[in-house]
Amino acid sequence: MNRALPLVLAVALFMEQMDSTVIATSLPAIAADIGTSPVTLKLALTTYLVALAIFIPISGWMADRFGAKKVFRLAIAVFVLGSIACAFANSLLAFVLARFVQGMGGAMMTPVGRLVLVRATPRHQLVNAMAWLAVPALIGPIAGPPLGGFITTYFSWHWIFLINVPIGLAGIAMAGRVLPEIEAEQMKRLDTRGFVLSGIAASGIVFGLSVISLPALPPMVGIITVLIGVLAALFYRQHAAGMESPVLDLTLFRDRAFRSAIFGGFIFRVGVGATPFLLPLMFQLVFGLNPFQSGMLTFASAIGALAMKFGASRILRLGGFRQVLIISALLGSVFITVNAAFTAETPHAVIIGVLIAGGFLRSLFFTSTNALVFAEIGDREAGQATAIAAASQQISIALGVAVGGAVLEATAWLGDGTIGANAFTNAFIVVGLITAFAAVPFLALPPEAGSTISGHRRGVRGSQEAAQPAE
Repeated sequence: MNRALPLVLAVALFMEQMDSTVIATSLPAIAADIGTSPVTLKLALTTYLVALAIFIPISGWMADRFGAKKVFRLAIAVFVLGSIACAFANSLLAFVLARFVQGMGGAMMTPVGRLVLVRATPRHQLVNAMAWLAVPALIGPIAGPPLGGFITTYFSWHWIFLINVPIGLAGIAMAGRVLPEIEAEQMKRLDTRGFVLSGIAASGIVFGLSVISLPALPPMVGIITVLIGVLAALFYRQHAAGMESPVLDLTLFRDRAFRSAIFGGFIFRVGVGATPFLLPLMFQLVFGLNPFQSGMLTFASAIGALAMKFGASRILRLGGFRQVLIISALLGSVFITVNAAFTAETPHAVIIGVLIAGGFLRSLFFTSTNALVFAEIGDREAGQATAIAAASQQISIALGVAVGGAVLEATAWLGDGTIGANAFTNAFIVVGLITAFAAVPFLALPPEAGSTISGHRRGVRGSQEAAQPAE
C-alpha cells in the first residue's frame, strides 16, 4: 500500500475536522469582535453543517464527472478561501457566508477523499488505509476545543482560520504529486430535482436537530424543520425509484453488507456524536475544570484511536467484520455509559484510562464500518456509496448532540431547573444504551461477510488447507 496516499488525504480531512470543532471555545471572542451574541453566533455556525448536508449528495457525481483528484484539490482550495473569509469577517452576515463557503469545500473533501482511497487501494489493503483515514475524524473533535482555547487565549481567534492556509496549500501540492489520476467518466446529466430534494432533506434534518440542541430559537422551529426534512426525504425516495441515475442511488441498500454498515454506523454515531458534546460540559459545569484542563482530559481518546490503527487489520483478519463490529459496538456502548459514573473526585488517571479504551473501540468500529461500506460493491458504485455514507454521518452526529442536549434539558426541567451531575448521568446512560443497538444490524451478517477486504475467510481456509495431509 502507498502509505503516502492515505496520509495526504488524512491531513486534509484533519484540517476540516479540527476546524469544525476548534471554534467552539472561541465563540465569545468571535462574537464580541463582530458585534453579536455567542448564542446567535452559535446558531450561525450551523450554516456550515447545512452546507455539508446540501452538497455532500452531489460529491459522488462531481467526482465521477470531473475526476476525483481534481475535485478533491478544488475542495481544499474552496475550504481555504472560506477560512480566509472567516478570518476577515467583520459582521454576522459575512461570517455566515464564509462558513457556508467552508462547508461547500468540506462537503467534497471527506467523501471524495474516501472515494480516491477506495479506488486507488487494493481491496485486501483497504482496512489499513481506512485506519489511517479514520484517525483525523476521531482526533479532530477531541483536539479542537483545547487548541481553540489556546489560540484564542494566547494569540487571536483569527489564527484559528488562518492556520488552514499553509496546511491547505501543502495539501493541494501533495495531492497533486501523490494522488493517482482517476479519469472522469461520461456521466448523464445531474439529477437536479433529486439534488434539490436530497438537499432539503439532509439540511432540514441537520439544521432542525441543531436548533433543537441550541437555545437560540424555540425548539418548535427545529421540530418543524426536521419534519420538512423528513417529508423531503420521503419525496426523494419516491423520485429516486423512477430514476435511472438518481443523485443518491438508494438501490445500494439492497446489498446486505452496505446496509448493515450504514445503519449500524448511524446508530453508533449517535452516542459518539453526543460524547464530545457532553464530556467537556460535565468537566466544566460539574467538575469545575477550565476549558484547557477539560480539553486535555478528553484528548485521551485520541491515544486510543491512534493505538487502534496498528491493530485493526489483524483484528478483522482474526474475527471478521460481523464478530468485530458486534463486540466493538457493545463494548463501545459500555465505555460511553461508564462516563455516567465519573464524579469530581474520580482520579484523572481513571478517567484517562476509560477514555483511551473508549477511543480504541470507537476507532476500531469506524475503521471497520468505513471499510465494510465498500466490501461488496463495485468501483462504479463507490461514488454513490461515499456520498450516502457521508450524509448519514452528518445526520447521525447532529442527532447525537440533539439527544444529549434533550436529556440534559429534560432532567433539569423535571428537577430543580439546573443542569447538574444527575443530568449528565442520565444523558450518558441514554446515549450509551442507544449505542448498544448498533450491534443489531450486524447480527444478520454471515461470518464471511466482507472477507475479500478483512481476509477472514482466506485465513480460515488457509488454516484448513494447512491441516490437511499432503497427497
